Amino acid sequence: MSITKRLARIGAIAAMAAATMLIAAGCGSSSSNSSSTSDKLPKVSYKVSKNTPAWKADKSKNNTLTWYVNADWWNKSFGKDMITKQIKKDLNVNIKFVTGDDTKLNTYFASGKLPDVVTILDPNSKVARTASQWAYPLQDLATKYDPYFFKVARQDTLNWYKMKDGKTYGYPDYSNTEADYKSGKVPPRDAFIVRKDVLAAIGKQDFTTPEGFVKAMAAIKAKFPNLTPFGFNDFSGANSSLDNVVQDMLGVPIVTKDNKYYARNMDPDYLKWLNAFREVHAAGNISDDSFTDDSNAFNEKVNVGKYATIMMGSDVNHGINLQTFASKHPDDQYVAVDGIQSTEGRKPTLSQAGISGWMINYISNKTKNPAKAIQVFEYLLSDRGQMLVNYGIKGKTYEDAGNGMVKWTPSAAKVQQDDPDKWQNQYRMGEFILFGHDRYKALNKDSYVKAIWQMQKWGQKYLTPQFKTENIAPDPGTQEARAYSAIQTNWSTTLVSLIRAKSKAEFDANVKKYKDFEKSNSIDQINQTRDKNIKANMKKLNMK
Repeated sequence: MSITKRLARIGAIAAMAAATMLIAAGCGSSSSNSSSTSDKLPKVSYKVSKNTPAWKADKSKNNTLTWYVNADWWNKSFGKDMITKQIKKDLNVNIKFVTGDDTKLNTYFASGKLPDVVTILDPNSKVARTASQWAYPLQDLATKYDPYFFKVARQDTLNWYKMKDGKTYGYPDYSNTEADYKSGKVPPRDAFIVRKDVLAAIGKQDFTTPEGFVKAMAAIKAKFPNLTPFGFNDFSGANSSLDNVVQDMLGVPIVTKDNKYYARNMDPDYLKWLNAFREVHAAGNISDDSFTDDSNAFNEKVNVGKYATIMMGSDVNHGINLQTFASKHPDDQYVAVDGIQSTEGRKPTLSQAGISGWMINYISNKTKNPAKAIQVFEYLLSDRGQMLVNYGIKGKTYEDAGNGMVKWTPSAAKVQQDDPDKWQNQYRMGEFILFGHDRYKALNKDSYVKAIWQMQKWGQKYLTPQFKTENIAPDPGTQEARAYSAIQTNWSTTLVSLIRAKSKAEFDANVKKYKDFEKSNSIDQINQTRDKNIKANMKKLNMK
């Protein structure tokens, strides 16, 4: 695929992110108060107790739920691997997963025939903001069918997702609080990584400054002509790891000292580094394939160590590929090093999932089995469910290690290190993440592949919560939201154009063109909305 076509696709993908704005607000009747909602719900068929999970009391059979996940990459298999077999057995439920994109999600809402459970990835979307019209309040379902839910759901997370009626309709995975960040149990996810054999061969190089970085890439090319000196995550879903991840690495603020939104893309330090990447590209040390590769192509290259260095966003998500390379080439495996640092003395502010989490799960008000649906939510949030999805079955794949920690059994550890495909497909360890949380993974560092341990340790001291800036974009469907979408699309293509610019003059011209585009698309009004939402978040979080 040509660069031109690829840039067009990038724009289309960014535009697709706004597609949920088109979902009709009337996708379901508006949720009413607790008593009327309860009156509409089917009667319970088992004894409800606040001290006992409802799935233990519910003896009903032949329960089937359809669960839509708005992500094509989600593994739709259920009941075939070790973990989902146990979920199926414990809950007496069969889950039929369906996947798709925003277009398919729109189709569901247009038809009015919603699945039992819906998982989305954007808390700013029209779907999320109109959840009271098409989903059940979790508090109502839990009170009627499974009050044990209140013991396993985190109140901070429920409060964060409360809507104007005081009810919570969606519950996310990986919803980390500030206490989680301070606990040291939340690992960073991003790092600048280099192959160990490359480091040994090129001698002392300075990856921390723009000038040193350009020279280091040239040194790599001279020693390793068959490798791509500098790689980064693919552009197929957003802007690779070259915007927010690099900005975090440089410690570019998101808000000013007076809690106003800060325009990170135009930060002088960040632009200086983008120009350095332009020089690296001009010297032939960034492959044009990096702009056209999809996620599969990127993963394949990580798998075989094709990149000498990588600005790696979300090393956990690429852990299998990093471990595959490390297992075959232990002396060459990737390690995190200090690189791409601020020229202004700022420290990295690495990100992780915030209180909004990632994938947000809802129970549709069209479901005919709300009792079983809330039981699934409760089960997956409970200690039993979390230990299962993270570690499998006690005695078979994990055992106690003392002090509240666990460890893999010898046979499971061997599979994890030597057979990543079996670990992923037959065990499905750590992959069933719809209600995942980092604090459970922290019970055993082996829950992460060994290839990323050093990367996580390197970045731990830089982990910084940014809760006040979560979900601050304009409301979907508004004129500001449409302008914001246009700006995002424009930035996606501008970023590539900046790195591929043939001269500093062309680079500067592209920057000016982007600034002009922002100005003509209501950026001042958008930033005013962001500032207002930052203040609202601070109030929600009781921040001064």
